[in-house]
Amino acid sequence: MSRMPLPGPLHVTALGNALVDVIARSDYDFVDSHELERGATVMVDLERVEAVYADLPPAQEISGGSAANTVAGLASFGASSAFIARVRDDQLGKVFTHDLRSLGVHFDVPAATAGPATGRCLVVVTPDAQRTQCTYLGVSSELGPDDVDPELIAAAQVTYLEGYLWDQPAAKEAIRKAAATARSIGRQVALTLSDPFCVDRHRDEFKHLVENDVDIVFANDDEICSLYEVSEFDEALDHVRRHCEIAALTRGPLGSVIVGPDEVINVPAEPVAAVVDTTGAGDQYAAGFLYGLTSGSELDVAGKLASLAAAEVISHLGARPEVSLRELAGDLLP
Repeated sequence: MSRMPLPGPLHVTALGNALVDVIARSDYDFVDSHELERGATVMVDLERVEAVYADLPPAQEISGGSAANTVAGLASFGASSAFIARVRDDQLGKVFTHDLRSLGVHFDVPAATAGPATGRCLVVVTPDAQRTQCTYLGVSSELGPDDVDPELIAAAQVTYLEGYLWDQPAAKEAIRKAAATARSIGRQVALTLSDPFCVDRHRDEFKHLVENDVDIVFANDDEICSLYEVSEFDEALDHVRRHCEIAALTRGPLGSVIVGPDEVINVPAEPVAAVVDTTGAGDQYAAGFLYGLTSGSELDVAGKLASLAAAEVISHLGARPEVSLRELAGDLLP
């Protein structure tokens, strides 16, 4: 199925939405006037995303998508990765494909020649550095099990799944196929819960995934508390440590907590001179953690690499690294 030759063994193969981010600074008046959910992601149709786009202040366009940002971060560490997603044969699709391949990421799902346009995500960054997202999935929502190349799953140590995909029935089957393929050959499966509202929509299914089909779960404190319907982080921690081999739970300025088979590790947040934009913080945290894990680092070092990557991305506008994460990591690398 894969037409491009594989570069060799892979650290990670990821499944996610292929989106082009349109990032603009504004205030909560803009967010409220367009009836968006502050600090969250809302899925919209093409007509609405174009209406919001028409009112946006000057914006920056960057290839994005949660799992795609993670593989971009992995590439910055020097990892070998593949990405599975759908784009259209339009201008944004060409931009997305070029950007990912230019990083050395294996991306070979054929572009659709008909149907919806390539997806896009309007990101409004408010003065508190939080992001509110308005997303049109476009053809990305048509990702299905036929797009999952078992060869790419078998080549990777970890298959990384984007929780946002669970909103689409065909993509849900793609996730199930990828996870089953990976586990059948002894590979690890990782899932990011993506967004507390996404968890609210799919709580029971996500719980089943975490308990039965996933080895590594990524979540922030709101997402993990939503999953288990508790108000206190420590309560959620007690639940997830019984259900998953490894959990990497982020807590903003409080750092993160890594739950391993026999340990719980508190990882401090990496200092940042100024928080500019929190877009992509969780994506890059996952990149650092997965790079450490697939390179043989202990969990505490993987957590440090994760914090470093998250700190880099929140120090500037945009969801992908602007400098080499490998050079930043220095002596932390195995």
